[in-house]
Amino acid sequence: MDTTSPRDGTVGKALEILDCVAGFGRPVRYSEVLEQSAHPKATLYRLMQTLTNQGMLAYDSERHVYSLGLRLVRLAHTAWRESSLASIAAPFLDELARVGESIHLAQMDGGQVLFIDKRKTSARYETLAEAGRVAPSHCTGVGKAILAHLSPARLERALRQQSFMTYTPNTHETAESLMEELEQIRADGVAFDREEHELGIISIAAPILASNNHVLGAISIATSTNRLNLQELTQFRPELLSTASDIGAAAEAWQFPKTN
Repeated sequence: MDTTSPRDGTVGKALEILDCVAGFGRPVRYSEVLEQSAHPKATLYRLMQTLTNQGMLAYDSERHVYSLGLRLVRLAHTAWRESSLASIAAPFLDELARVGESIHLAQMDGGQVLFIDKRKTSARYETLAEAGRVAPSHCTGVGKAILAHLSPARLERALRQQSFMTYTPNTHETAESLMEELEQIRADGVAFDREEHELGIISIAAPILASNNHVLGAISIATSTNRLNLQELTQFRPELLSTASDIGAAAEAWQFPKTN
């Protein structure tokens, strides 16, 4: 569906295509984009070629799929670092990193989570989450922590934007199963990634809330299953919740883009 105004011209069409590719939450074939686009086949192909040439899209010639390009990720990373929670949260993340595990800070954009900062405290394992990287919300600790605290209207919109792609045997495959867990997250105050996005990686996450309970983002403590199990990870719950609360309080007087 074409949502651009005639006044938006080529730039508006290009941004619509980028939104479409990002909405899949995974590398996508040209035919899949074509199915969702109102543009003629030749026009869509020309625009996607231009976006690829400019580094806004990346094309894998072996798998014949498109994904968001590194140029776009760099631009997004810079924009969010300058106008997001990153600068506010930095000292609090430094303090939390003393737990000795990886710390992630994320916000939601277009139904996905964008990691805007990270503290890596161990060279013995690594997670996919890096500052500037986009990840699905339905199978990440930070994503579920944010989803659980969205207003009903915003949650409904975010759920429509989930691909529910299966990354591991533990990944939620439907909105119904995810909703059940979101209710539990609201009651517990924390969310867990139970190897849902990466096998061998688990995390505990907490939402960052403003005083009116508007969710601003989320932070997580992630580790390898070779180091800790989920029960052992729970020991960090007090520090995690305290840090999330401190960031939320510090953000009250700061103006930055709201999550979708």
